[in-house]
Amino acid sequence: MDMILTTIALDETLTDIAWFFLVGVVVVGFLLGAFKLGQRVRAKEPPPPTAESQPHLPDGGAVHEVREERDPVEIPEGGLRPHEMQGYGNFGSTTSSHPEEVRSERESGYKHVQGPHPHVQPGAPPDAGRGAHA
Repeated sequence: MDMILTTIALDETLTDIAWFFLVGVVVVGFLLGAFKLGQRVRAKEPPPPTAESQPHLPDGGAVHEVREERDPVEIPEGGLRPHEMQGYGNFGSTTSSHPEEVRSERESGYKHVQGPHPHVQPGAPPDAGRGAHA
């Protein structure tokens, strides 16, 4: 009786090994087929661009940022509707003839906060950013 049970157990083990081997062969075959398909698709694609076909810097060199100050424009008290704005939001402003004065006037409203507390944004209430126990 023990011999029959041992033979049956050995037979089930060999069957399980055969199934794992068969599934492994199918997976490897699938991966090899996908690899060959990828090679065929890649062969049909155009070659990568050459160095000569890449964009080059203009003759004048790289383009740099231009900073300009705009003259301030008074906005009515009630504000403006979108259709009343001109020039895509810059409201017809012009480049300033004296940019240093415009910049210093604009930056004079900023206050540098001193001390260990967080820095408060310009225009914020006096106690803003000081925490709950200020």
